[in-house]
Amino acid sequence: MASLSEDAVEIAQGLIRCKSVTPDEGGALDYLQTKLQAAGFTCHRLPFEAAGTPTVDNLYARIGTGRPNLCFAGHTDVVPPGDDDAWTHAPFAGDIDQGLLYGRGASDMKGGVAAFVAAALDYLTFARGEPAGSISLLITGDEEGPAVNGTDKVLKWMAAHDEVLDHAIVGEPTNATQLGETIKIGRRGSLNGKVTVKGVQGHVAYPALANNPIRGLIAVLSSLYEEPLDHGNAHFAPSNLEVTTIDVRNPATNVIPAKAEALFNIRFNDDHTPESLQSWAREKAFMALEGSGLEAIFDYEPANPVFVTEPGTLSTLLSEAISDVTGLTPELSTAGGTSDARFIKDYCPVVEFGLTTESMHQVDERVSVADLEKLAVIYRRFLDLYFNGGTAS
Repeated sequence: MASLSEDAVEIAQGLIRCKSVTPDEGGALDYLQTKLQAAGFTCHRLPFEAAGTPTVDNLYARIGTGRPNLCFAGHTDVVPPGDDDAWTHAPFAGDIDQGLLYGRGASDMKGGVAAFVAAALDYLTFARGEPAGSISLLITGDEEGPAVNGTDKVLKWMAAHDEVLDHAIVGEPTNATQLGETIKIGRRGSLNGKVTVKGVQGHVAYPALANNPIRGLIAVLSSLYEEPLDHGNAHFAPSNLEVTTIDVRNPATNVIPAKAEALFNIRFNDDHTPESLQSWAREKAFMALEGSGLEAIFDYEPANPVFVTEPGTLSTLLSEAISDVTGLTPELSTAGGTSDARFIKDYCPVVEFGLTTESMHQVDERVSVADLEKLAVIYRRFLDLYFNGGTAS
C-alpha cells in the first residue's frame, strides 16, 4: 500500500486530542485551518446561531477557483465520552495500542476527516499547484447535535457566495466489518410521530360510564403493524414502522384514563412521502376505531427526507478507487440512519464512504491504524481518478 506525504494517523491523533464535544469546537477547527491554510486553502470560519440552540462554529476551505469543485464533507464534533474511567485509554488521548487508534471520534468521524485531509494535502504536493478544478472541505461542528447551525447553514452561505459544488463525499463510517465493502448512495427517510387516543375517564368498576383509550390505542397500533408498508425496491430496503414508547401516565389502578399515547418512527424508502405516510396512518386509525367512540390524533416532527444518488460518475470512480486499493467491489447501499448528506443532496450528487462502524459512540471507540492509512490512500486514488483520469499526479 502506497504511503502518503501526510500522515492521516497523526492528523487523527491531533483531532482526537481536541475535546470537541458538541457544540464545543474544542480547537479541532483551529487545528485543521492551520494545516489547510499552510497548503494554500482559503478558509472561512462560519459560526451560526439560532434561538433555542447553541452557537456552532464551522469551516469551509477551498483551493482552486475552477470547476469541477469536489467537496469532502464531515464533522469534528463528537458525542460525550461517558465515564472516562470505563475507557482502556483516555478518550481524548489519541493513544495507539496494538495497531488500534483509541479515542472519541476515532471512527465517527475524526478518522475520516483526517484521511481526506491527508489525501488532499498529498495530492496537492504531487500536483505541484492547484488541481484541475477545485478541492473543498466542509467541516461542521453540529452533526452530533441539533444539526441546525451546521452543514445546512454552511451550504446556504455557500450558495449566497457563489460557491458551487459539483460532487461531494461524506467521510462518515459506512463499513460494517471490512473497509471497502460499502458505499452509501442514499438514505431512507425518517418520520417521528405521536398518536394520542382520547377516551372517557371513569371508574374501572363502571366501564359502561367510561371509554378506555388503551383499547383504542392497542387497536390503532395493531393496524399500523398489520401489513408491511412495502417490500423494498432496487435501491432501498423495505420501509418499517417501529413503536418506541407507549404512555398513559395513570398512577391509579382504579381509574380508566382519559387518553393514551404512543411514539413511533417510520424509516421509509422512495415509494413514500411524509405526506402519504401521514394519510396512511390516519386512514388506518380511522378504520381501527370506527364505531368505538374513540378519537385518534396524530402529531409529527419535520421529516428527514429520503434520497438516493443514482449510480454514476461519483460512485463509479469511488468504487474503482476502493477496488484498486482493497481488491473489493463495494456494495452500493442506502442502509443506516441519517447524516449530513441529507442536506448536501440538494446541491450536488453525494455519496458516503469512510471507516468501519463497529465501535462508534462506544466506550473505547477505536479504529485500525492500517484501515485509517488505507482510507487515506483510497481518497488519494479517487482524487487521481477524478481530476486526472486515473493518471497519478
